Amino acid sequence: MSLPDLRLVAVDMDGTLLDEHGHVPDRLWHLLHMMHERGIAFVPASGRQYATLRNTFDAVADELSFIAENGTYVVHDGHEVSSSTLEPSFVRSVLDDVRRLAREGVDVGVVLCGKDVAYTDRDDEPFLEETAKYYFSRETVRDLADHNDDVIKIAVFEFGDIERDVEPALARHRPDHQVVVSGGHWVDIMAADVNKGTALRALQRALDVTPAQTAAFGDYLNDLEMLEAADLSYAVANAHPEIARVARFRAPSNAEQGVITVLEQLLGLETGTDRISAARR
Repeated sequence: MSLPDLRLVAVDMDGTLLDEHGHVPDRLWHLLHMMHERGIAFVPASGRQYATLRNTFDAVADELSFIAENGTYVVHDGHEVSSSTLEPSFVRSVLDDVRRLAREGVDVGVVLCGKDVAYTDRDDEPFLEETAKYYFSRETVRDLADHNDDVIKIAVFEFGDIERDVEPALARHRPDHQVVVSGGHWVDIMAADVNKGTALRALQRALDVTPAQTAAFGDYLNDLEMLEAADLSYAVANAHPEIARVARFRAPSNAEQGVITVLEQLLGLETGTDRISAARR
């Protein structure tokens, strides 16, 4: 079977590329070097901030492109490809919603995401431990309403059931804005026309790459539009049912390093496994 004309690979991080312990698989680093030599752009695509992604891939960051903050900030060769900001009045409205939920007893916190720094006004250790996973560059302030940076995304975290307790309260901001459940405890709020899919298409235009030359891997609802922008779209075995429905192909789970296994096949390497499913929906 002939290999695809692969030119761009976009990969979600949590639940997709990262293993069950939240680590980048060691097998990836050799593949990154190989893809760079072959002129294939590798793109971490995440709700995480740009600074966090660069820190994760520090040794090879200058060779990668990045889709950060669920598509609100896109960088190639160290230069901004696209970004989107939120109006201050809208930010204040969401802050009011989150504060009301907190008064009602919901264990919730909010992160205002700038291009360079993420801000929060909640300073308890459990919350800071959660935010530290995704925001390498962060600052705790006394009042989020006082900060002056442009906000590209609002991330809301709840220790309980985010889909039950928080998402319904924020759904009123649709359809003027994106309100996306991005994980078991996170909701991300962005401009209406921004997601990982629009970000990937912006990169495709910048790099003169077609959807047929693009592979994308995901597991959760914030990956849906990204998968739709790639002909080689893969849902890992642990993916949300809706992502499994949209993706054209299947890969083993993140715990089984499914992204690595599929990439090795797409690059023509021997993997010693037959667990990749090419079943179309």
